[in-house]
Amino acid sequence: MTSPRQARKLPVMVWIHGSGFRNGSGAIYRPYDLVNRGDVVVVTINYRLGIFGFLDHPALDGTTARNRSGNFGLEDQQAALRWVQRNAAAFGGDGRNVTVFGESAGGMSTCAQLVSPAAAGLFQRAIVQSGPCTVNNWAEWDGSPSWSTSWLPRPRAMAETQGLSVATDLGCADAAKAASCLRGLSTEKLLTKSEFGFAPVYGGGGVLPLAPVDALTSGRFNKVPVMQGMTRDEYRTFEAAQQQYGVPPMQDESEYAARVAAYVGTANAGKVLARYPASNYGSLSEAWSAVVTDANFARSVTDVSRALRRQVPTYAYEFADDKAPWVANSPQPTFPTGAFHAAELQYQFDTDYFVGRQLTRSQQQLADQMTRYWTQFARTGSPNAAGSPHWPTTDGSTAQSLAPGKNGVRPVNFAADHQYAFWQAVYR
Repeated sequence: MTSPRQARKLPVMVWIHGSGFRNGSGAIYRPYDLVNRGDVVVVTINYRLGIFGFLDHPALDGTTARNRSGNFGLEDQQAALRWVQRNAAAFGGDGRNVTVFGESAGGMSTCAQLVSPAAAGLFQRAIVQSGPCTVNNWAEWDGSPSWSTSWLPRPRAMAETQGLSVATDLGCADAAKAASCLRGLSTEKLLTKSEFGFAPVYGGGGVLPLAPVDALTSGRFNKVPVMQGMTRDEYRTFEAAQQQYGVPPMQDESEYAARVAAYVGTANAGKVLARYPASNYGSLSEAWSAVVTDANFARSVTDVSRALRRQVPTYAYEFADDKAPWVANSPQPTFPTGAFHAAELQYQFDTDYFVGRQLTRSQQQLADQMTRYWTQFARTGSPNAAGSPHWPTTDGSTAQSLAPGKNGVRPVNFAADHQYAFWQAVYR
């Protein structure tokens, strides 16, 4: 006999994993609660990474690339979405009700698919977690701005310059033979040049004809309901990683001031330090992380909210559990990690990153509420349902705070909390 669940088609959620377009896989995210509590089908996918997924080189254009080179990883994701549409019914899913979602580079990928004309019609909802694709001011460990070596979308001219340089370093400088030369190299040889700086490419046609920020602000994106947001203390993850890689913690306020000056320029450093004085924080690492979190992630989340809400239902959130368990098998850094980048994943998945970590009762209740929000959004295009705290669409400044305990789930003035107006003035 066919069960009621088998008789109806379930919403399908397609997860795109993160890890900076350099590593990771779909297999390390096990969506047990999303499937069992949320009554949805979840598909996790893989896509080409690093040099294999995002090498831009003129010799690779117009050959095996469906468009121009530089976005093979994004094309893999689109191929997976087409597969889901064709095959969803075979595993009880509704191929006409697909939500694409991802975190970090997976969130950046989801945002890229929103603005990719080639992805039109492949999904009906999108959830962007900690990966707004308008971010453009990443910070290195010493505060110096970075783009070419980061995980951010790159303009084609920059990506082609990198591609030509990489090919030359690999012994494939001859333009007429570069494609065959590169394809003839071993995986091990290619991996020696695949560590940093490979990410989606925009401009000049191809998968992303426009810069994502231009596509969003001009309304040239795929019109589907969107849920998007970040963790409250995003950059603390990256500050902790620098310490693990051997960068010593800042010793005094002069080092903090030097990082700020390198990041925002000497003309802006004084007002940034006045707005983010070290004395307001428990450590210099927390102060520095607040600067980059607000200037980078929060400003971009707000920009995306304001662009999207004019044309599609948009729900913004902030994961705000400052006691979230830290990553497994990784030393605790010298400062509190708060609601760090990727912290929310343990509230959504059984994942290798948090093996052995246990949520408290109130944290588990938050995880259950997040599951209800995420899967209800996948089902209807709105996270709201009976029994859940109301989540209003964003007005461009508001977001739903997601934290444990009484009143932990509620609307907040996200833009004001993260000094949006201040940072807009700094970067105008």
